[in-house]
Amino acid sequence: MTNTPDPHAAELARTAAAAFRDAFGAEPEGVWAAPGRVNLIGEHTDYNDGFVMPFALPFYAVAAAAKSDEWAFHSTFGEGETVRAAALAGPAEGPVAGWAGYLAGVAWALNESGYPVGPVRIALHSDVPVGGGLSSSAALECAALIALADLYGHEIDRAEAARIAQKAENEYVGAPTGVLDQSASLLCEEGRVMFMDCRDFSREQVPFDLAADGLTMLVVDTRAPHRHADGEYAARRADCEEAARQLGVGHLRDAPKHAQLDDERLNRRMRHILTENERVLATAALLKEGRTAAIGELLTASHTSLRYDYEVSSVELDSAVDAALGAGALGARMTGGGFGGSAIALVEASSAAKVEAAVVDAAAQAGLPAPRVFTARAAQGAHRVS
Repeated sequence: MTNTPDPHAAELARTAAAAFRDAFGAEPEGVWAAPGRVNLIGEHTDYNDGFVMPFALPFYAVAAAAKSDEWAFHSTFGEGETVRAAALAGPAEGPVAGWAGYLAGVAWALNESGYPVGPVRIALHSDVPVGGGLSSSAALECAALIALADLYGHEIDRAEAARIAQKAENEYVGAPTGVLDQSASLLCEEGRVMFMDCRDFSREQVPFDLAADGLTMLVVDTRAPHRHADGEYAARRADCEEAARQLGVGHLRDAPKHAQLDDERLNRRMRHILTENERVLATAALLKEGRTAAIGELLTASHTSLRYDYEVSSVELDSAVDAALGAGALGARMTGGGFGGSAIALVEASSAAKVEAAVVDAAAQAGLPAPRVFTARAAQGAHRVS
């Protein structure tokens, strides 16, 4: 992984450092950045010990930080806010709430995992869209984690760091997410999509140069916020755990291919996990063969499965996917946990403007929020900027 800071991250870092000086009247010891992500394919498979294929987006959360005699977290969000704590409480004692909880949670999880850290001041700045299904929370966690680890002299394997950040989100924040988002933020590499086995964290960085193939990846932020901490996400995870229990396997990845349960809802959940894992493997194979355009059908099949078998899509996401396909996209799907958030569309570069216009028009015709559409590239994972 390159050690050269991403130029955009460096630009954001200057804002974070200035915010640190304004909030605390001192210079930060360093600035660290962690990106949001797009998951190309492999949705809800991570907590089922399955396969995923994310890539990092060139949107970053950046943390300007320094050791201190107090816990203090400042944010540039809105008009700026500073949260101070005399001592760092654990989940049982009443965790820090809101955006600062992600930072406090990482500090708590590091201490719990045998990497002791003490008080810090952090000024946080981010341009990862919030609520867009692009892992804004994981970006905050991972920026804070690598900052704390560096400040307190801990060298932590990136795969282990992802599990620590996941622990913060699961046990401190209370969102029952898998480990995909934190892994993507910490481990992805520029110009590559990361194929990862969530069982053993083995991974392969697969070249992903869309421009060379005359292709573009559009991301459609539907502006319908998604939230991982709500009951629906937890319900899907509980369904998978119950299906695995009834089958006598540890995770649905290990379910027999043609297994059937008495509960049709659990059957649908299981079918999505099994077929999604197959789609990830097929996507990886096609990319390695240089057949990037051919993955479009797999992306669309993934959305159909998420829409009907896993039931995590939304009116806004379906509108974006249907409009993109209708305008000639090679493939399209929701990305992220669902219940709102973002969709992606693989398009021929020459058709990008047409597809974008169709997506925006479809939302307007349906009376939905005007989506934000942008072009994605595979960016650099978490790194120290200065």
